[in-house]
Amino acid sequence: MALASLTAFTALLSRAALACALTGFLTAACSPPASADGEVGEHVHDLSAHLDTYTTEVGWLMEQVEGIVSAYAAGGLAAAQPEAVVEHWEAVDFHGAIETNYIPLYASIWQGLFGVRSAIEREQPLAAVRAQQAALEQALWQALGAVKMAAKVQQSGYASPGASTASISPSATLDEIKERLERVVAKYAERLSGEAIDIVQDTYLTRFEGVEGELIEQDADLVEDLEVDFNVTLPKAIQDAKSVDHVREVVAAMQIKLERAKTLLRDAEAARSSVF
Repeated sequence: MALASLTAFTALLSRAALACALTGFLTAACSPPASADGEVGEHVHDLSAHLDTYTTEVGWLMEQVEGIVSAYAAGGLAAAQPEAVVEHWEAVDFHGAIETNYIPLYASIWQGLFGVRSAIEREQPLAAVRAQQAALEQALWQALGAVKMAAKVQQSGYASPGASTASISPSATLDEIKERLERVVAKYAERLSGEAIDIVQDTYLTRFEGVEGELIEQDADLVEDLEVDFNVTLPKAIQDAKSVDHVREVVAAMQIKLERAKTLLRDAEAARSSVF
């Protein structure tokens, strides 16, 4: 029932957004966010109080992407600065709201962002870029609907669906992540793509998120690389029906990064211990 309600709600939201855009009433939603840092902050504990902000941010994000695509149409790659699509996404509070509440749509947004960016960087026809832009906008509107639904659930007193119960050490968590990624390859080899993607998404949400904050202090670029791997590279390889060998190569590259992360966290822990 909840899934059906969410589907209906997001469909209505999308139609309402289109109607507003056609009649000029989306102006307020396309103003720059008043304040946003993209981090998972206190706002996620009171989603209802921030729904207007999230709505404004979604409109602002779509406006920024439109600006990039329009610049590409007018002046090509040099004028577009496509790398800014990710910077804009990471600059808003909505980033944290959807990340902590509905990871499948969070991954879809990442894929949409990189879809637009990659299409421009590869200098694909404008129609192809517009198609990627449309997919991104759909994911953003659906994500806003999911956050609104999560706000209602939160008000009812239930825990956020994104809450993690993991309590093991960071090193053990990273080892478990590596094991889960091996399961992803196995499930994909069994032609169970849906299960493989479910494992990827659950691992990111309930395991990697638990060590992400500490790891950022050691190597923020490494964290960003792994975020892209979890939310774009690996699920896209599965969705695009790449060969098992290709998926295994993606996972192998992630394993190397995770081993690097494990070393960094161990060194940091050793350094703290030596101080005391």
